[in-house]
Amino acid sequence: MRLRRSELSTPGSSDKMLAKAAGSDADLVFCDLEDSVAPAEKVDARAKIVHALVNHDWRPATRAVRINDLESHLAYRDILDVVTGAREALDIVIVPKIKAARDVWWVDRLLTQIETDLGLTNRIGIEVLIEEVEAMIAVEEIAHSSPRLEALIFGPGDYSASQGVRVKQIGATDGGYPGDLWHYARNKIAIAARSARIEAVDGPFADFGNPAGYQQQARLAHTVGFTGKWAIHPSQIALANEEFRPSDEEVAQARKVVAAFDKAQERGLGAVAVDGVMVDIASVRLLRNTLDQADALGL
Repeated sequence: MRLRRSELSTPGSSDKMLAKAAGSDADLVFCDLEDSVAPAEKVDARAKIVHALVNHDWRPATRAVRINDLESHLAYRDILDVVTGAREALDIVIVPKIKAARDVWWVDRLLTQIETDLGLTNRIGIEVLIEEVEAMIAVEEIAHSSPRLEALIFGPGDYSASQGVRVKQIGATDGGYPGDLWHYARNKIAIAARSARIEAVDGPFADFGNPAGYQQQARLAHTVGFTGKWAIHPSQIALANEEFRPSDEEVAQARKVVAAFDKAQERGLGAVAVDGVMVDIASVRLLRNTLDQADALGL
């Protein structure tokens, strides 16, 4: 299980930003070849990313690269050049703007060929962005498309354009919609991810000068089952890490309740009262999510 509370986006064309990202507190850093890189810089950015992955002392547990979309002429060389150059220094390939399960299959097959040819021992994982209406319709099939697939990411910016949603800033709402504008999209992605035993990650919030807005969107995503969120600015990393981390009180209570239930089962009981609340196997199943997170974080 990889930690994905925070996924930091870093332009692959900037040596300075890549070096800074290597020492960040993000759980995952992805070196970007897509939206944050100017068209004229995309080819040269591949070598900069390889150099950064191989030579920097990366503090984050997971190193990733976001390639250009598969309908461009850049995608196959993004994968070939970065994987060939970085080799064991690359953990994840992030694929934007997919539309169907066959897109994931294509990336999987290409990675398999490269890994076999190079004799790589680690299997590179895949994360995909759900940011097109076609992908939202096919999200369940996409979630089950490849054993390499580790996470579905909701991309509200391109998704807004794809569906024609009216928003002023990426990842935010203008307050005119009653309730959470992204509830349907996030809920559908979370359900698909859970059914495939993979993770759901929330995408960017563009207004990095608005921490309260970022926290609100992170909380909404967390509530429906997401396990992390993108950070497009270093200031958002701590906000994501805090939101998607169970509190010490939650962990202590979960352990207390699970221990009480285990003792009750030893006595042949199917339920037990803890602090005035009836606890049964369904309650414990819910708390296991908290304990799994705590174990992953070493709490």
